Amino acid sequence: MEKKKAGAMGEKRAEKVQKAKKADRSQSRQEKKEPPKGLCPHYRKCGGCQLQNLEYPKQLEWKQRLVQKLLGGFCKPESIIGMENPLHYRNKVSAAFSTDRSGRSISGVYQSSTHRIVPVDRCMIEDQKADEIIVTIRGLLKSFKIVPYNEYRGTGLLRHVLVKRGFSTGEVMVVLVTSGPIFPAKNRFVQALRERHPEINTVVQNINPGFTSMVLGEREKLLYGSGYIEDELCGLRFRISAKSFYQVNPAQTQALYQKAVEFAKLTGKEKVIDAYCGIGTIGLIASKDAGQVIAVEQNPDAIEDARTNAKLNRIEKASFYCRDAGELLTDLAAQGERADVVFMDPPRAGCEKEFLNAVAEMAPERVVYISCNPETLQRDLQLLTRKGYHVERIQPVDMFPFTKHVETVCQLNRIK
Repeated sequence: MEKKKAGAMGEKRAEKVQKAKKADRSQSRQEKKEPPKGLCPHYRKCGGCQLQNLEYPKQLEWKQRLVQKLLGGFCKPESIIGMENPLHYRNKVSAAFSTDRSGRSISGVYQSSTHRIVPVDRCMIEDQKADEIIVTIRGLLKSFKIVPYNEYRGTGLLRHVLVKRGFSTGEVMVVLVTSGPIFPAKNRFVQALRERHPEINTVVQNINPGFTSMVLGEREKLLYGSGYIEDELCGLRFRISAKSFYQVNPAQTQALYQKAVEFAKLTGKEKVIDAYCGIGTIGLIASKDAGQVIAVEQNPDAIEDARTNAKLNRIEKASFYCRDAGELLTDLAAQGERADVVFMDPPRAGCEKEFLNAVAEMAPERVVYISCNPETLQRDLQLLTRKGYHVERIQPVDMFPFTKHVETVCQLNRIK
């Protein structure tokens, strides 16, 4: 009898232990899913800030481990450069517009992997002034009888609003993306917007009539101001238009580009190629320590900005080509041209094989690779190391706090 009682008590204790373990696992899963209290209420629906459930130092540890896992086979990555204040760092804010079931205008971001809009008024990583302007625009729509675009029916006018702000200069650009060229009462609309936000320097209407996931279309109309803003970075001034690329986190961009120039080891005599140059930031920043800079970019708007930026900063030893980077380097290599240093800052998909072959054909002493995707960087470094290069240094930089993205700059030296 006593043995039966002891056995029953043992079973109950075992059940309690199992329940406690289950509760711990459940709590652990909840802690992984839920963000720290006081942060973004849209965390679970938006999907933009995937690491918000981690305190910032833990996010940096996570990214350091990711870079080590993917790139540690080439050389030991240096400690990641984080932000002192990782909030409201985005100088470019884009909001999609639509209507809810009751017909009211909404604006926000697309839920991860969907085209459902999560209504957002304030975002912890976006510039606060940009968020305020977007909320104001949404509030003006009804009085001006402007209907947000419905992508399934093809009706309505306003598709997106894009706000860019120069953190150093305070200048603000607003881009109104519409489904067609006709914008009723556009002058009065801009006037009403600027009365509420006099800090706005320019307003551009971008026309995007297609059934597409792209935010911006090809055509533009200037509604107010010059059509561009300016910002300062690494001691230079840069002009930014609606369609040109400019890094969204200026504080970390400065750290990233300074590290890239350090890795280039310029002495003032080198011929430098800046591939995927955008509006010319890296090439122009490096030009003060280089002999000559050749920059290439496919986007004609960005190249126009880059040439303007060279004049703006009185830099004469930089030339810009609106071409495919791989084609230009292949042509230069065929002509017997050589470069001492190649900077490359490709999109997330990384570099095309033809481009990397052209780089190897030119045989620069150093390659400085800036990447926003360590997975494609791993693939491209494997090709370059097979082509006679050694990875000397790897420096991760946290350009996008609270997200899984990590920027990395690598120095490769040619094996003699």
